[in-house]
Amino acid sequence: MTLNSSVNISSKQPDVGTTIFSVIGQLSAQHKAINLSQGAPNFPCDPHLVELVSKAMREGHNQYASLTGLPALREALAEKVETLYGQRYDAGSEVLITGSASQGIYMAISALVHPGDEVIFFEPAFDSYAPVVRLQGATPIGLKLQVPDFAINWDELRATITPRTRMIIINTPHNPSAQVLTPADLEQLAALTRNTDIVVLSDEVYEHILFDGRAHCGMATHPELAQRSVIVSSFGKTFHVTGWRVGYALAPAALMEEIVKVHQFMMYAADTPMQVGFAHYLQNPQNYLQLSPFYQEKRDRLLSLMQDSPFKLLPSAGSFFMLASYGHFSDESDSEMVKRLIADHGVATIPLSAFYMDGTDNKLIRLSFAKDDATLQAGAEALCRVKG
Repeated sequence: MTLNSSVNISSKQPDVGTTIFSVIGQLSAQHKAINLSQGAPNFPCDPHLVELVSKAMREGHNQYASLTGLPALREALAEKVETLYGQRYDAGSEVLITGSASQGIYMAISALVHPGDEVIFFEPAFDSYAPVVRLQGATPIGLKLQVPDFAINWDELRATITPRTRMIIINTPHNPSAQVLTPADLEQLAALTRNTDIVVLSDEVYEHILFDGRAHCGMATHPELAQRSVIVSSFGKTFHVTGWRVGYALAPAALMEEIVKVHQFMMYAADTPMQVGFAHYLQNPQNYLQLSPFYQEKRDRLLSLMQDSPFKLLPSAGSFFMLASYGHFSDESDSEMVKRLIADHGVATIPLSAFYMDGTDNKLIRLSFAKDDATLQAGAEALCRVKG
């Protein structure tokens, strides 16, 4: 029995209801479906990392960290970014430890976007971008990436920028398309934003997961773009600990000052023992440099296992996702296809339409290969039983 409220409520998000993600979760639990849907690993993290965090707890690191994060962790990140990407961030004023990458994204938008502004992003997109923009009284503008290569149409972006454009949100490697930006893309973005006050918010949570020898082309690799960018990344995605909810942000001091003003009233400081553990764990670069070959092996394993399925798999250049096309053998909507896969074949995936504001249906579903070998095997076998 629920409690009735006597308060008249005017919703700030009237168009936000139960998402397809919730529907899939409930249906998957009902049918005990194999999970190729969730973007979270189902295998354990490094026991050494757990021991580092446990040790921090035992040694008494259980109270608030400093506002912007443990100094040793901020310094370790500044050194890592300079070594990998060439851009030096001041650990004291340009690095912030956040309570997840999602919080970092929310804070950057909240701090830097004002009522009446416009924020451009690219669809399919992580589902939090547009709602957070609307909460600021601003207008989200989703530009559709070109299917099937999911490239940015730079002419379309140029035509969409107006004097009200305050922010452009970039995501590389991209969820859900698994594509990545190139140096040529960065040059296009730099040219379009030059001599403007447009902020680039760059979601780079899969920065260490790229395949086939590709290099990460994040904003810190481009000195001009670094000057106008807020970069957000994730310890959870990098180290298989998505439930620990710790991430970080990098930005020029003037931008970071505004973001910290929001951070101090949202949570003040991220979890202390995790920060201590990560500060020690980052001392060994192999803990993140080995991620590309690790996930490439999983990508290739799923590709091999799916050879006899009716689905056509699109190339995956980074992240731990790949897209599968089915339009050549079925006219079903992607949401109906996903529901049927769960109910009839016991395997859960995600419909790509869930990543568009208008529900665009390209007859594509998203698969996650951040799973152990047994799950990949079972999931692929279930998908191979689908009739083409």
